[in-house]
Amino acid sequence: MTYKKASSVLATSLGLGLAALFALAQFAAGETAAGEGKDPVKVVEKTVADPGTVKPESAQTSQQTSPGGQKPCKLDRSVRVALDYLLYLPAGYEQQKSWPLLLFLHGAGERGNDLELVKVHGPPKLIAAGKEFPFVVVSPQCPKGRWWQPHELTALLDEIVETYRIDQDRICVTGLSMGGFGTWAVAAYTPERFAALVPVCGGGEAYWTREFARVPVWAFHGAKDSVVPLERSEKMVEAIKKHGGSAKLTAYPEAGHDSWTETYNNPELYEWLLQQKRVQKKPEAPSGK
Repeated sequence: MTYKKASSVLATSLGLGLAALFALAQFAAGETAAGEGKDPVKVVEKTVADPGTVKPESAQTSQQTSPGGQKPCKLDRSVRVALDYLLYLPAGYEQQKSWPLLLFLHGAGERGNDLELVKVHGPPKLIAAGKEFPFVVVSPQCPKGRWWQPHELTALLDEIVETYRIDQDRICVTGLSMGGFGTWAVAAYTPERFAALVPVCGGGEAYWTREFARVPVWAFHGAKDSVVPLERSEKMVEAIKKHGGSAKLTAYPEAGHDSWTETYNNPELYEWLLQQKRVQKKPEAPSGK
């Protein structure tokens, strides 16, 4: 698999990278989820602008630019974000000032407009079966034919933080397969936001890790994964360590692509997540004269 070279705009490069990576891959959904989950919620128009609206001064600038010449112009438009998602609030939510937040990103097989698909794997499946978590858990659904976009996930997190009792120093993100790639990508997009990352059978660009090397990472992968090779996680973990970060990788010797079932059934994972807290980036020392 190959990626387009990164553009000067990080958000664009991340989106293109994910699209290029998965353009030829087809992931199938696994088992159906059992039980009832939390009610679906929808984030609608977190940032909205009429796509056809252009500021008059921009139009004037365009009209006054003569052929063969050029003038400085400015693009000023908002991007509409709409995502369906599952929201889980822990027992005793009202009795506590703030809670850790866990963002879960599903795989390619669960894309669409039916939130029941999101309950097929991971924390949403466990919640639907009756498991309780000491986190606020947010599980968005990626529309069919698309891939996780960091700016959309950022808008979702902004909405949740503004609306619910969230400890902003304890926001973690995890995801499987396509969601594992999304985990790495959103961390590179807003590296200062997260307390910990748990990418499962995912991958990314090694150079991204310079942005979030200080964020603790626990990656998981199946050694016999023929869909996303183990080396995709190995390279990311190695790059983090090279930049002085803390990262560990659990590779299941006999597991194929499904390395998520054992991962999300492991109580130690959630204990580890509860121990993590955001590390603020140290300010750069002033340069000498």
